[in-house]
Amino acid sequence: MPKSKRNRPVTLSKTKKKGKEHKESIVNSIRDAVEKYSSIYVFGFENMRNLKFKEFREQHKSTSRFFLGSNKVMQVSLGRSAADEIRPGLHKVSKLLRGDAGLFLTNLPREEVERLFNEYEEYDFARTGTTAAETVELKEGPLEQFTHEMEPFLRKQGMPVRLNKGVIELVSDFVVSEEGKPLSPESARILRLLDTKMATFKLHLICRWSPEDFELYREGLDGSDVESA
Repeated sequence: MPKSKRNRPVTLSKTKKKGKEHKESIVNSIRDAVEKYSSIYVFGFENMRNLKFKEFREQHKSTSRFFLGSNKVMQVSLGRSAADEIRPGLHKVSKLLRGDAGLFLTNLPREEVERLFNEYEEYDFARTGTTAAETVELKEGPLEQFTHEMEPFLRKQGMPVRLNKGVIELVSDFVVSEEGKPLSPESARILRLLDTKMATFKLHLICRWSPEDFELYREGLDGSDVESA
């Protein structure tokens, strides 16, 4: 006798994929914002930290609007060629939406935008796979910054440790990270315990558009790939 469909388990944590309606909503939101704000920027980012970015976005929500997500959807919103762009010159902006990039639409003066992005920098703990910014080496001897309960955890991270009269002791020098090399999961955990931050969340401007002009910011961009229709 076949099993009843009514008795099949349902995973409540399962979520539906974002479909056509969601994409259309983003397209419409971007197109509405284009009409509302005086200038549009494409920005790139390094070591994205969602919480810190949310704080930055909240600080400027009265004058500006940020969009992050599918580059393809954002390109469709603006128009990917001179034939379908929603404002003259926006296909140039569209072509620069690639990789880790987003849109910033604002009524702020150009000088203020450049200052905000150039000065923005947040330090955080590096994640697994991040290239180490420096070499961190622990010398043989007591590690008094750690409580004795942490000895098994540190040993599990590959550190040559032992307990000596209730104090964790490193029995030989130990290299946590090497400058220029990717961090292992263990190295990332140890650096966090040492309160050593190697990741810098940065934002940088790529281009600027206004009804009057278009400007490239990033060095190495010669504009040849944004001139074609």
